[in-house]
Amino acid sequence: MKTLTKAEEQIMQAVWKLEKAFLREIVEAMPAPKPHQNTVATLLRILIDKEFIGVNILGRHHQYYPVVSKDEYSKRSIKQIAKNYFEGSFSNVVSFLVKENNISVEELETLLQQIKKQQNQKR
Repeated sequence: MKTLTKAEEQIMQAVWKLEKAFLREIVEAMPAPKPHQNTVATLLRILIDKEFIGVNILGRHHQYYPVVSKDEYSKRSIKQIAKNYFEGSFSNVVSFLVKENNISVEELETLLQQIKKQQNQKR
């Protein structure tokens, strides 16, 4: 899977949120300051080429939809961050978050409970 630029990610966020949308709806869903419609149209074409977005042509209108799910992209992005910055270790990622005060003890306990629950479901 190819990587996305920051601008492409913003478009994808809007498309993931809307699920299916026309150009004008995507522009409206973008955060302020909203990009020009032509800019969004260009980025949508790039995202189609990168196979992140698909398009249904309805007469003269184009309806866009995500081909890559937000979960799929998030999973890949997290793995890439762990690989590039934390020697591929997710425990190093969590240690970093603890050290930077980006995660609390309560959140860690919740994560541990989720891990234990998933381990029990696999059995």
